Amino acid sequence: MIVTLHYTDEKLISAIRDPLELNQAIQWLYRQYAGTVSSFIIHYGGSAQDAQDVFQETVVAFIELVKAGRFRKEASVKTLLVSIARNVWFNDIRRKERSGERDKRYQHAQGQQDLDVSETMVDLELKRQLSQLLDQMGDPCRKILLMFYYENLSMKEMTAHLPYENEQVVRNKKYKCLQYLTSLIKDHPAMATQIKELIK
Repeated sequence: MIVTLHYTDEKLISAIRDPLELNQAIQWLYRQYAGTVSSFIIHYGGSAQDAQDVFQETVVAFIELVKAGRFRKEASVKTLLVSIARNVWFNDIRRKERSGERDKRYQHAQGQQDLDVSETMVDLELKRQLSQLLDQMGDPCRKILLMFYYENLSMKEMTAHLPYENEQVVRNKKYKCLQYLTSLIKDHPAMATQIKELIK
């Protein structure tokens, strides 16, 4: 197949929808827009590794949006990618802040007698539901997602604890595990919203 040197937005969308052209379209997205998104993430306090992770999740979200027929062409592909990346990065920041706040809250609660039992029970119930889903995924995915979403480990730190040769392999495995978890969540609509809040 002849390598396409440039895609218009319209041709890019068409290529993403074609299984035979999808990989080439993804490679073009990386070449064309990874630098723009990386600059945005680094400007807002992220590292180069953060930028890579965010762009990967951005591309996945963009492809899913296109395949679902939800790309309305109201904005350019570049504008949409930056918008998705902004949401991914700011959600990641909020998730880490919530994790830190939750740790502080629990430590503070240890010195008090009047614990908010109802809040604690809801949190435990949500974690139990997520734990059940993770158990269905098998040990490798369970470890990877727990390390990333609960222990807030970087890809480098995760690689040191996993039997994979490098960070890219771990990153690819995490993406596949997250896709699998998303499919499981779709089969549990009653708890989908609550579980998605936990994995933000």
